[in-house]
Amino acid sequence: MRTELVTTLKRQATELLDELSRNREPILITQHGLPSAYLVDVESFDLLQRRMSLLEGIARGEKAVEDGRVLSHAQAKQRMERWLK
Repeated sequence: MRTELVTTLKRQATELLDELSRNREPILITQHGLPSAYLVDVESFDLLQRRMSLLEGIARGEKAVEDGRVLSHAQAKQRMERWLK
């Protein structure tokens, strides 16, 4: 992953965005020598958001099982039938 100073981003934003759209490799932006932000292309960001949403759903499901909030197949089918009407 490439690292750039925030001043480089200010001065060469168009060039960095062009490169980002071509390579789709995130760029770490630093400010005063410390990581400040990641610059990523839109498609990669959207993919990451979808993946995060899926993982959060799995985590909620695991928590529900852990807490004993489960349904039998028949109960789940009955609830789904109500939604599909």
